[in-house]
Order: sequence, then C-alpha cells, then structure tokens
Amino acid sequence: MGILSKKPDFEIPSSGIQSVETITLGGIKQCILIQAVDVSKPVILFIHGGPSMPLPGVSSKGRDYTIVTNTKELVKNFVVVFWDQRGTGKSYQKEIRQDSMTIGQFISDANELTDYLRDRFKQDKIFLAAHSWGTTIGLNLVSLYPEKFYSYIGISQIISWTENDRLALTWLKEEAKRRRNKKAMGQLENVGEPPYIENFVQWSLIRKWQRIFNTLVYQTENAPGLLALTMDMVRSDEYSLKDVYHTYYKGFKLIYSQRFIEELAENNFMESVSELPIPVTFIHGRHDFHVNGSLVEEFVNRLDAPKGKRIVWLEKSAHAFHPEDTILNEQYLIEELQHLEMK
Repeated sequence: MGILSKKPDFEIPSSGIQSVETITLGGIKQCILIQAVDVSKPVILFIHGGPSMPLPGVSSKGRDYTIVTNTKELVKNFVVVFWDQRGTGKSYQKEIRQDSMTIGQFISDANELTDYLRDRFKQDKIFLAAHSWGTTIGLNLVSLYPEKFYSYIGISQIISWTENDRLALTWLKEEAKRRRNKKAMGQLENVGEPPYIENFVQWSLIRKWQRIFNTLVYQTENAPGLLALTMDMVRSDEYSLKDVYHTYYKGFKLIYSQRFIEELAENNFMESVSELPIPVTFIHGRHDFHVNGSLVEEFVNRLDAPKGKRIVWLEKSAHAFHPEDTILNEQYLIEELQHLEMK
C-alpha cells in the first residue's frame, strides 16, 4: 500500500471494471490497469511517456487528474487501459535483459496488448492515445497496423529525437542568455551538436537544463510541479516503495543504454511516415520546448491523412499539462468517439 494513500477521486460501480492485472507481453509479465463504468464501451489504450515514467499508469487507479488527462469522465465513455511498460513501475523485473529494451520490442509489446484487448472485449478496433516517449511507440504502431485502430491521438508528439534536440539546444542557449545564467551558457556552448549518441553526458546535460528551465512544467498558478506530478506513484495503493525505486532508479538504468540512445536518434517520423489511413489528432502544450511543437506542425502539414488530421494547442501547458488543460484533453479524447462510424 502506498505510504501516502488517499481516497480515490471516483468510484467504479460493481457492474463495471477497475482491475490491475498482470499479462505476458513479449515473454515478460507486465501490468495493466483497466477502468470502466460500462465494459461494453469502446476501448482506449494509453501509452505513457518517459521512458520509465509510467504516468498515467497502474498508479493512476481511481485518480481523476493525471499528467496529461483527467479520467473521471473518460471511464464513463471508454474502457480505459493504462499500461506500465516493460522495465518500469509494476512491470519491472530484474530478469529483463537490457538488450530487449528496444523501440521494436516496445512496439511489439503494444501490439500484443492491442490484440489482447481487442479479443478480450470483443472489439475489432480500439482507440490509441500516447504521450511523449509513448508517441514513438504509438505512431509507429498505428502506421504498421492501422486496421486495428479507430484513431490515434499523439500528445506531446515526438517527431524526430535528433531534430528535437537541435531545436532544444537553440532554445536553451537563448533562454540561458535571457536569464543571464553564465553556467548554463558555458555548458551549452560546449555541449556540441546533435545527435547526442557518442557521449551520454551530452544527452544528460541537455535534459538537465530543460528541467531547470521549465520545459516540462509551465509555472502558472495552480500548476503542479514535477514532484507533485509523480506523487501518485508514492501514494498509490498499487505501488510499494520498491516499485517507486524500480521506476526512478532501476528502470532508468535498464533502458538508457548506449544502444537505445542511438536507436532513438535514428527514429524520424518525417522520413518514415508520410500517410495514415485513420483520423489523427495531435495535442501540444503551447509552452512545451521539451518536445518542440514546430516539428509537429511541419509533420501535420506534410501528412496525408484522408480521414482527418488536426493539431490542438493548449495555452497553459508545457510538456506536462495544467489541470485546466487536462480537462480539455479529456474532452478531446471523448470527441474521438465520432470516429466509431468509420469502421
């Protein structure tokens, strides 16, 4: 039981489902959370960011606000599935081999989970939403298997890790000058140009200054900070302190290998995905310079999506979403039900 457990934000009736379950994906036991007032509703699978940051995930059981969306109304309209990806949270196992932590394996796991949910809930298609790192899995998945999905919602969509780092470096240098932060200016001038694949220190340095300069959380009134955003894992009845440790330490060490960083640098949807035969929505925080929205705009403009495409900007959010914007995100997700007609 979480050491700071609190009363759930909503209750699921006995006729519905609120279940934390362990299933096998890619030969590894992994945990999912299923919540729904009505199990006959369409399924929406949400792929969390990170890597090794399972929010929303199993720890979001009974919570309305998550890092990207509210869920109290979502569970009335969908069978909502959150998944702790292999190697993090409730899906961490010490037996997992580091060489299995590849983009291809995560896509394969997500595809297995999709088929499991389609079969279990007797639905030909499901809805797919993803955030941040999860969008690398999600957009690859729907481009490979579009016939399994009604639509795709990419939240803080990553288009190219290398180009995003290039834009991040430019923004960070300008921000360091604006703040007259000489330490940042010196380190950023010497970090070199992307891709950051030869030296993990380069990659870590960029992430450090992104965090310090609030590219993750836009500091406005009532906006939760990074610590508050992660507290659901600590106070979750489903998480032990060991699970939290596995997420923040063991999981990070497991996934961030040199090979994985090199693989991330090569993933570029501008080159690999030119069309999608399903409706697509991209949602981005106006103040998100962790994942730069200009690349998303360029990608959307190029994308051939005959069944519809749109990009939505939320004005109070950065990479993590302000509570007022997560309410809007929940409504945007519910709006996706219109695509049920496109079977």
